[in-house]
Amino acid sequence: MSETTLSTATTTQTATDQPADHRSIWGFLRELDFRQGFVEVGGVRTRYAEAGSPDLPAVIMLHGTGGHWETFAPNLAALSEHFHCIAVDMVGNGFSEKPDYDYEIPVYVRQALGVLDHFGIEKAHFIGMSLGAWVCAATAVSHPDRVDRMILMSPAGLIATASNMARIRAERTAAVQNPTWDSIHKVFAHLIAEEANRLPDLIALRQAIYRRDDTRETIDRLLILQDAEARDRNLIPEEAWKTIQTPTLVVAAGKDHSEYMSTARTVSRLIPDSDVLEMPGVAHWPHFEDPATFNPAAIAFLSK
Repeated sequence: MSETTLSTATTTQTATDQPADHRSIWGFLRELDFRQGFVEVGGVRTRYAEAGSPDLPAVIMLHGTGGHWETFAPNLAALSEHFHCIAVDMVGNGFSEKPDYDYEIPVYVRQALGVLDHFGIEKAHFIGMSLGAWVCAATAVSHPDRVDRMILMSPAGLIATASNMARIRAERTAAVQNPTWDSIHKVFAHLIAEEANRLPDLIALRQAIYRRDDTRETIDRLLILQDAEARDRNLIPEEAWKTIQTPTLVVAAGKDHSEYMSTARTVSRLIPDSDVLEMPGVAHWPHFEDPATFNPAAIAFLSK
């Protein structure tokens, strides 16, 4: 099926002239037996999506900064055949509650562990992207007994350049203060390499989040990790990465920002039991852009 670039003009089309190959997040989910819900975790109303039998090995799925569980829409159907998948909107992100305190890495780790406890899961596989990968690695360092295997995509948490932190803060703040279609689209220009994969309803979903009063009121809480002092106290030092005993698959996305490429290469050398999955044609969201490559590789790795 060919991929067609869709613009905002698509929303004005009638049902009869809608392109036959229209692509949507719902296209990944429409035949999947899954549920969305909200649970209280550590006093925070947490949005999640769940797919797969609870009798299967559990997988916790964590998005990046400002994200939401739909990041994993292209992966849930395939992975839930083998695993009990739980994808969450992390605290302060998506449609989860946004309390009035800074969202630093220990806050996210506590939430991830709270999700495990809520679902009665002693130990799970973890899949994380960017900020989510940072949280996965921090959990593996501090609570190795709760992490079975993990997949780190576009990982953060080892280094931070002032230029990249400034770019993220400026880009996200501008989008929240003025959540137009164009401002949200600019965010995805750095996340997804191919225009055809920047799905209109993905942009619309992020726009809905950025239009919320609680998002606007807490954006500085969310972006605290883009401040040098906070970033430095949350980074995982090289010696700590070396202590990770969790078998790890690091995804190297060839069109990602150089900082994330460098981090991926470095942590794959630091973590004793690690492999690298090369995905040269994608940017910051490798699992979303190329699920045909990511899904079978993830299933094979987590099933070992």
